[in-house]
Amino acid sequence: MTEDDFDRLQALLASRAGYRLGRDRLHLAEHRLGPVARREGFDSVDALLQSLWVKPVASLGWAVIEALLNPETWFRRDRAVFDTISRELLPAISRVRPGGRVTLWSAGCSTGQEAYSLAIGAQEARVAADIVATDLSQRAIDKARSGLFSAFEIQRGLSARVMLDWFQPAEDAWTAVPRLKDAIRFARHNLLDAPADGARFDVILCRNVLSEMEHAQRGRVVDHLERRLADDGVLILGAEERIDGDTVAFRPVGGRQGLYVKAPAALSRAA
Repeated sequence: MTEDDFDRLQALLASRAGYRLGRDRLHLAEHRLGPVARREGFDSVDALLQSLWVKPVASLGWAVIEALLNPETWFRRDRAVFDTISRELLPAISRVRPGGRVTLWSAGCSTGQEAYSLAIGAQEARVAADIVATDLSQRAIDKARSGLFSAFEIQRGLSARVMLDWFQPAEDAWTAVPRLKDAIRFARHNLLDAPADGARFDVILCRNVLSEMEHAQRGRVVDHLERRLADDGVLILGAEERIDGDTVAFRPVGGRQGLYVKAPAALSRAA
């Protein structure tokens, strides 16, 4: 892959998904595109890219973008966050919602471990929850919807008890039990796109997504998240993520790393 190819990849990724790869990831990008080239019938990554530049086919462009995204995830990632959600947030919100039903959105859910962790937490807390989980990658969403995880994936973050309670062996893998799958609605969604409907959520998790986005695009996504969050809802980011410089619509919750609520200014605008 030439530096010119990498620059064009940068532009494609930034315009379609809001991300920008550092120059130090050139070799990583080439490594990740190898399987895409083979799957699409090209002899090499260079041949794939040349075809894309000459004839920008949307499906091929998205296949390239999906391969460059960071899919890293695991069950109950940052366990303290999920303890807070299941033991404090969900019961508290449930008490003030009609019928006790809470709505959650896992925004940037990758292959689904976060969404299934939310569903487990809600059901163990005996809280009725509607969970929506979205990701830019259709391949990730397809895997998430299947509920099928390898032995390595299933043991990463889950205790033996939880694993046996909520997953069943399926040959050399594990599959989520039906009541867990039924609790989640998976869909492909680009966070750069404005909300297509008026749905609002009590809890939104957008964890370890914004940190790799371009500054301007990050602000755009935060604005969309603010419009999607209930006025008394909670936004949860990754432990090391900050949005202080991107928006005045949210304020951090003291003593709760990664938790944000709407700032008074945002509530005044909504009113």
